Formats: sequence, C-alpha cells, structure tokens
Amino acid sequence: MGTVSRAAEETNRRMLRARDAMDRDYARPLDVPALARIAHVSEAHFARTFRATFGETPHRYLQRRRVERAMFLLRETDRSVTDICFDVGFGSPGTFSRTFRDIVGRSPRAYRKEAVAASVPTCFTMAWTRPSG
Repeated sequence: MGTVSRAAEETNRRMLRARDAMDRDYARPLDVPALARIAHVSEAHFARTFRATFGETPHRYLQRRRVERAMFLLRETDRSVTDICFDVGFGSPGTFSRTFRDIVGRSPRAYRKEAVAASVPTCFTMAWTRPSG
C-alpha cells in the first residue's frame, strides 16, 4: 500500500483550501494571485499545481462553479439573466453568455427555456445537470 509524503499531503491541503474558497466565494472576484495567497504558495506554483491536482486551471474551475450556480438560478427563479450573471460573479453579460454556452452547450436563455424543474431530489438534479467542460 502506497503512502503519501508529508509534502504531498501539505500541497493537497493547500490546493483544497483554495478550491474550497472558490466553492464558497465563487461570486467574489478571485484571481490567481488571490487564490495563491489563500494557498500560501507562489502564483506560478499555484496555477501549475492546481491544474495537476484537479485536471483544470483555477480560472476554468471557477467559471464552471459560477455556471453551475447560474444553471440552478435559471431553473429555479424568475430573475433576469443579467441579474444572475452579476450575482454569480461575471463582470459582463457577454462574457457570461459566451462562457455559459461554452460549458453548457446552449445560451442561458435557451437553457432556461428547456430546463424543467423535475420532482426529483436536488442531488440527482445537480449530478445530472452538472457541466462536464
């Protein structure tokens, strides 16, 4: 049975700390310098290690978290697409729509039109609708 070195454990802990901050504070302006400070490592080391650990860049992970939250709000509320865009942390509706389409495969308005809130447990809905990009 393999064991993980103390250094690897510490690195994993630091990356998880930053990822948890993204999960919790996705709507705040979080960039690599801010996330590297949370992880207590240099910016270059953070970006490289985050990608190696989680399989995507910190920026892409944060975009995906924001889009996941937007998907929920589009399905479950009547709030405008523009309000949702700013509430989940995007700086402009154009960037939001482009990123949403890139990850989900359709525009936020088209997604809202097609989404039907099914009467299944939220955990199933989240797993089924989670973007893979």
